[in-house]
Amino acid sequence: MARRKYTREFKVSAVKLVNEQGYSVPQAAKSLGVDPHCVRYWVQKLSGEAGMGPKGDGALMSENQRLRKENARLTMERDILKKAAVFFAKEQM
Repeated sequence: MARRKYTREFKVSAVKLVNEQGYSVPQAAKSLGVDPHCVRYWVQKLSGEAGMGPKGDGALMSENQRLRKENARLTMERDILKKAAVFFAKEQM
């Protein structure tokens, strides 16, 4: 199977779909007819360049996703601390 080469312009348009228009990576990949892993890699690689970061709906979605991950982590930490407190309280009795 031959490896496909994509132009920089094509990659930039894929990144803009995700970062500016609010498409998810799988949606952008499906609409462009490429593998989602390729689009995810392009977003990671090109988002660091000037003018390519998330804007508009894409920025809101990425911030929302980051906050959801952080909330899940903090909830898990809180639950672990609650269980530890119960454990040590029982041990002292």
